[in-house]
Amino acid sequence: MTATVTQMKCACESCLCIVSLEAAIQKDGKYYCSEACADGHPNGHGDCGHAGCGC
Repeated sequence: MTATVTQMKCACESCLCIVSLEAAIQKDGKYYCSEACADGHPNGHGDCGHAGCGC
């Protein structure tokens, strides 16, 4: 039996968000919860926009 992965942690190291693969932003083969995380937080940390996440 094979398990299908549908969700994973955002690839941003300090991010706590769990993202659905179909809704995630894919960049360089990794999955991110937001454009801010995918772009490496060009405006600094804390801008992924999800409550309770300090990335």
